Amino acid sequence: MADDTDVVDTTSFPGLRGRIAVVTGGHQGIGRTIAEALAAAGCGVHVFDRQAEAGAAGGQVVFHQVDVARAEDVAAAVAGLADPATLLVNNAGITRDRSIARMSDEEWQAVIDVNLTGAFNMIRALAPGMAEAGGGRVVNITSINGLRGKFGQANYSAAKAGMIGLTKTAARELGGKGVTVNAVAPGMVLTEMALALPREIRDRALAETVIGRLPEPADIAHAVLFLLSDLGRTITGEVIKVDGGQYI
Repeated sequence: MADDTDVVDTTSFPGLRGRIAVVTGGHQGIGRTIAEALAAAGCGVHVFDRQAEAGAAGGQVVFHQVDVARAEDVAAAVAGLADPATLLVNNAGITRDRSIARMSDEEWQAVIDVNLTGAFNMIRALAPGMAEAGGGRVVNITSINGLRGKFGQANYSAAKAGMIGLTKTAARELGGKGVTVNAVAPGMVLTEMALALPREIRDRALAETVIGRLPEPADIAHAVLFLLSDLGRTITGEVIKVDGGQYI
């Protein structure tokens, strides 16, 4: 899938060591890369994922079986953390692709519940602890399709667009409490899932880029760690596209 550049350099992000982070949807893919990068940077990392095996651990990463769409599950998981988390990455997301005319109520609602309501539930649960600790950082993983729309992804694009509005509102509400809130918007990323797609789909995405290269999970992780670290301490309410120029 990747060459030597698909390795997260964790030496260039000050202010992460010793922090406690929560990454949602970190069982695999982009979320797993982010979680492992944060652990390598010296963070204690908790992954909330409904596919995770509860209590499983890998190095400094501890997995919790949590459905972020359920507010009560999120509240219980956050209350069960031994130390308060001051870093949050909202990465959990699902797709149920279908055209608007053919999309079922369940397909619409399931994506909204996980991708958008899940991020809201996490911010609401963790923000008070961040404020009490004197500050924190939130990064929401949205998508360029939340900015431009995508055929067959009305639910996904709407949820990701909603995350952008949530990001900006939370940045306004929490800034005075020392909490920054930003979003990273990937295009197609060369995860195992993307590499399993038909080659023509990847080629169409590649043709949209201006640099002739699609990002790898490490590229997304670098942007996230930058925003979580002291390097991004005065950036808030922003959306950073990591897409090889696909959007433009």
